[in-house]
Amino acid sequence: MGGSSSACISWIEISHLLSITTTCISTMHNPADTVPETAAGIVIRQTAAYCQANRTRAACHGHGGPMDRLGVGAGELPRHLPVTLTHRVATWATKLASYLNPYLEITVSEYGGERFRRSELFLAAEAYLSDACGRRARRLRADLVKDSKNLQVSVDDNDEVTDVFDGVTVWWYAVKRVARSNVISLYPGEDERRFYRLVFHARHRDLVVDSYLPHVLDEGRAVTVRNRQRRLFTNNPSTSWNSYRGGKSVWSHVHFEHPATFDTLAMDPADKEDIVDDLEAFRDARDYYAKVGKAWKRGYLLFGPPGTGKSTMIAAMANFLDYDVYDLELTAVKNNTELRKLFIETTGKSIIVIEDIDCSVDLTGKRKDKAEKKKKKPDDDDNPSESSKDESTKVTLSGLLNFIDGLWSACGGERIIVFTTNHKDKLDPALIRRGRMDKHIEMSYCRFEAFKVLASNYLGVSDHELFGDIRRLLDEVDMSPADVAENLMPMSNKKKKKRDTHACLAALVEALKKAKQDAAAAKALADAKAKEEAEEKEANKGQAQDQGKEDKTSSSSTEEKITKGGDK
Repeated sequence: MGGSSSACISWIEISHLLSITTTCISTMHNPADTVPETAAGIVIRQTAAYCQANRTRAACHGHGGPMDRLGVGAGELPRHLPVTLTHRVATWATKLASYLNPYLEITVSEYGGERFRRSELFLAAEAYLSDACGRRARRLRADLVKDSKNLQVSVDDNDEVTDVFDGVTVWWYAVKRVARSNVISLYPGEDERRFYRLVFHARHRDLVVDSYLPHVLDEGRAVTVRNRQRRLFTNNPSTSWNSYRGGKSVWSHVHFEHPATFDTLAMDPADKEDIVDDLEAFRDARDYYAKVGKAWKRGYLLFGPPGTGKSTMIAAMANFLDYDVYDLELTAVKNNTELRKLFIETTGKSIIVIEDIDCSVDLTGKRKDKAEKKKKKPDDDDNPSESSKDESTKVTLSGLLNFIDGLWSACGGERIIVFTTNHKDKLDPALIRRGRMDKHIEMSYCRFEAFKVLASNYLGVSDHELFGDIRRLLDEVDMSPADVAENLMPMSNKKKKKRDTHACLAALVEALKKAKQDAAAAKALADAKAKEEAEEKEANKGQAQDQGKEDKTSSSSTEEKITKGGDK
């Protein structure tokens, strides 16, 4: 053993090696196979190799020890001892190490109680060490993790890094052990075990357990969220739900790559600022929601004519909050039970979207009243199987209300629920009241402030000589942002050649003038039709009055004849 290596041995390494030796005594492993690549580890490896070479040389010349002459190597000696004796020796070694070692250890295994799923604490520790301590590691491992947008560089196996928390130094060791048996295990992690060993001084036990480990868990989760590739989910039909036999899970997903942001959203700046402030307040209000006793969720109702940017608003919200998006297709959900199953399979930091809810299922709020029940035919009550069958395959208004505001809505947290509709008046008031849809956002037609955002996005201009005409026309004409954007496209659909800024704005002016003329013509036609209907109604009313007078005159004549006949 070289003097330089032994001089580098620290108390923490000695304590770590004492723990390794104790473990190897109880598991009958060679300590040289498990020590890390530290200074003390190198010394142990060199010593073990030296002893192994001496045993081999002595065995070759017939000068081995008594156990070698009996055919039992020193490494195989524990296998020939009683199990109780081996355990007793391991216990004594542990006690001896505890007396000599002022350091404690916490092991974080890769696989916990759920053997088919990696431990959440292990993943959080891996992400935390990669972000906070990776630069201090001597050996690194690069992986492209599933659903991650960045390359993850983490601490490699059998390496150590240090971390400082509130002035206290702790040591992390990444350890990997390969099973020596040839038995094939059905559980992941049995063939090779990976875990992190956290070492710290005994006097800092409360600080590490109560503060440092929760800090590692929170920071590791935050790093995972920042590095993950956001996803767009859609629900699968329930007939294919079977994740254990090669079937599909409840949700399928693709990478969410929509480029929309609030900066590019065609909307009045004051309205956008109000929405952004509301989203920021929700994202930072975890403790507040817990304080007032409410589930950490918020509902948004987006309503307005087609083409006004409702879907783009959802994408901008997801990009701003860095949330996943769950696009729930209600027509594929058979009943309320499946709806609850879909909800509990969603994760936090997500937006659950039901688009065009007034068209998805019959949830328009036209509840059956007594008059409608009286209209039922008597034969309908004799065949209840048809009605029960229909109800069992439909999502009800009650089920949807429980989905967004019932007990099941509190499962998990940090979720946003968004409904979109073109006809707000068709929705049941109970569905969109405050507490369910907390904020109602009207996505209206394009006005001048929204047009300036589109002009900046598509043409890169903030002012032009035609802006005055466009402002006047947008105040007089209802045109959706989608139609305005189409006219600002620099690439002409007809001629397939690029247009300059003036040509695009001139095309928009012409489109607005034409829309104004069409609106005036439609209004004139509607007024003419209304006038015709009013005249027809008035004529029908006059005819009805004349007919009433004739009937009254005829009735009076008949009564007079009957009276005269009676007098005779």
